[in-house]
Amino acid sequence: MNQINVVPYIDVMLVLLIIFMVTAPLINPGQIELPSVGQSLKPPVAPLEVEIRKDNSLHLRDLEKSNTARKVSREELVDAVKAQQERNPEQAVVISADKSVRYEEVLKVMDVLQSNQVKKVGLLAKPKAG
Repeated sequence: MNQINVVPYIDVMLVLLIIFMVTAPLINPGQIELPSVGQSLKPPVAPLEVEIRKDNSLHLRDLEKSNTARKVSREELVDAVKAQQERNPEQAVVISADKSVRYEEVLKVMDVLQSNQVKKVGLLAKPKAG
């Protein structure tokens, strides 16, 4: 046999062409919202820092306002963080702990914050020097 029968290939190509012609108008192209020139971007807000010290006491520091920490209980911590996030919902909360504090205490504080619907809770890590 010295000739190839191409009729089945043409039939398949026509079926594929019809499928693509029918489905192409149904596909919605993705839209990207680009910022306009007049919009100004807000600088990121410094986070609230919850510090757990060696004696498992909690200290709250607002890095945006001052660098001094005040001692708080767990209930006061939740109230203070929720009040601050009502004023500024974009402000994150980071938890830092002394290296001698058990990780279980860090998880307890994180759990208390998350169970009280505090948004944007994270851990603060110090990079190793050198």
